[in-house]
Amino acid sequence: MATGAAATASTWFAASPGVSRSRVIRVQATSSWAGNAEALVRSGTVRAVRPMDAAEALGADGFRLLDVRPEWERARASVRGSAHAPLFVGDDDMSPVTLLKKWVHFGYIGLWTGQSFTKMNDRFLDDVAAAVAGDGGKDAKLLVACGEGLRSLIAVRMLHDDGYRNLAWLAGGFSKCVDGDFADVEGESKLQYATIGGASYIFLQILLLLGVVK
Repeated sequence: MATGAAATASTWFAASPGVSRSRVIRVQATSSWAGNAEALVRSGTVRAVRPMDAAEALGADGFRLLDVRPEWERARASVRGSAHAPLFVGDDDMSPVTLLKKWVHFGYIGLWTGQSFTKMNDRFLDDVAAAVAGDGGKDAKLLVACGEGLRSLIAVRMLHDDGYRNLAWLAGGFSKCVDGDFADVEGESKLQYATIGGASYIFLQILLLLGVVK
């Protein structure tokens, strides 16, 4: 049984070892949607679902999984049958300022994590509408998920503001899941490692080979 939204959110935001509070603050500071998203979860307006409880939410409770990760993360591992609408997309702008930002991003983030330089997907709400059109539109019961739970939190706020009322949030994201939490995973990576790329991905493969992590 999934825990109450308020209890789960409080625990995750206050003490999650995988996500620093400073990172949460940076996300909130750069997005007007994320500012009150935590309150939606704490109040129970948006249901918080732990990865270990996702099967129940997607089965008996009738939720549809909405994956908001960019395509390159989803290609590494995804849940078969999930809806997909990326919150962020690759930034193809080649202006001097953007090129400088990309260079800095690669040096500090991209080389180690493999993460591309992105921008907000201006068509996100349209993409969601198209992806869930057969599930009842804005009445659809959506379990919104990403790699670590932060991008999906922003997405939840945007969807709530757009009129979606049957929303749930995968607390901690796919990075908190273990084998078996999602029954039908496809791709070359484990779902919990799909966000990892670049040099850190090579390091992860060595750890897996040595049996340090599983």
